[in-house]
Amino acid sequence: MPRPTLIKLASVASVVALAAGVAACSSSSSSTGAAASNAAASSLPTVTLMVGGIDKQIYLPYQLAQDLGFYKKYGVNVQLSTEQNGGVGAETAMVSGQVDMAGAWYVHAIDFQAKGKNVVDVVQLAGAPGEREMCAKGSGITTPAQWKGKSLGVTDIGSGTDSLTLYLAARYHLTSKEISRVAVGAGPTFVAALQHGRIACGMTTQPTVGAIQTQGIGTSVINLATTGGAQQWLGGAYPAAGVLARADWVASHQAVVQKVVDALVATMHWISTHSAADIANAMPPAFVSNGLTTKAAYIAELAQDKGQFLPDGMMPSTGPATVLAIEKFIGDVTGPVNLSSTYTNQYAIAAGKLEGFTK
Repeated sequence: MPRPTLIKLASVASVVALAAGVAACSSSSSSTGAAASNAAASSLPTVTLMVGGIDKQIYLPYQLAQDLGFYKKYGVNVQLSTEQNGGVGAETAMVSGQVDMAGAWYVHAIDFQAKGKNVVDVVQLAGAPGEREMCAKGSGITTPAQWKGKSLGVTDIGSGTDSLTLYLAARYHLTSKEISRVAVGAGPTFVAALQHGRIACGMTTQPTVGAIQTQGIGTSVINLATTGGAQQWLGGAYPAAGVLARADWVASHQAVVQKVVDALVATMHWISTHSAADIANAMPPAFVSNGLTTKAAYIAELAQDKGQFLPDGMMPSTGPATVLAIEKFIGDVTGPVNLSSTYTNQYAIAAGKLEGFTK
């Protein structure tokens, strides 16, 4: 697979008001201040972090931390990029050394260990996949039991949505040979695949879900966007979005890792204490109002699904075992896995203490 060009997303500039009544600075002093600010930013350690679809609601904390100025507040310059439909996945880019960190699902840490590669989840952002199984209008499909012989959309073959699709099929006694999984990405490519009958159902997130419902193309038949939904369909909390990095890189960059986690734990606390509208207002305008969604719809969808985000960045205690059980059930993992080495809470604990969220 050709090595893709990483699409760098420009940080949204943070505008800070000084004290009321202070006179405007002269142009020369402004230039001096800007130069000093740029110099300070350039002195920070830089981390490259690729996200598995940065404009998806399930992955909003990575960009939100940037827009709130939290990365720089905690002493690190994070350069964000996003994986592209048909391109290399964020977790693959990370494990191959193209980027330092990946904003991706925890399950990849387990799968990589099974393949002899040590990857660790350093902060957990979500306790549910944030996904929904959307089925075409008029298909009559309401459960995985009706998937036999159907084409089912997933983000990519080998992705988290692919694993969950296989698991749901297997729970209803269908083998991988009795369904057809089709990589359709997200956003317009997913909508088009469902609309034109390329797939009968598919697993996707907001804002794609909202676009499908608004256009009357399909309906949600399985809700994995909440911890309750994960419990119902997957048997327990399913830790999804987190930050993954190679274990050797983490070991040699512990201070930098801590800064990244400090910023993201502060972001998760901010999410938990602010409304969906506040969050949408802090995001880049193009993320919340575009060809897929309006800002009002984005806010309504986020208000409904905000419970997937974990306020403290800690791995749910039963989450890793649930994920491993699913991976073994579908045959993606056949050998032993040391779960304790696939994640760590040490950085989230330290971040909580730093901010006074925990003692």
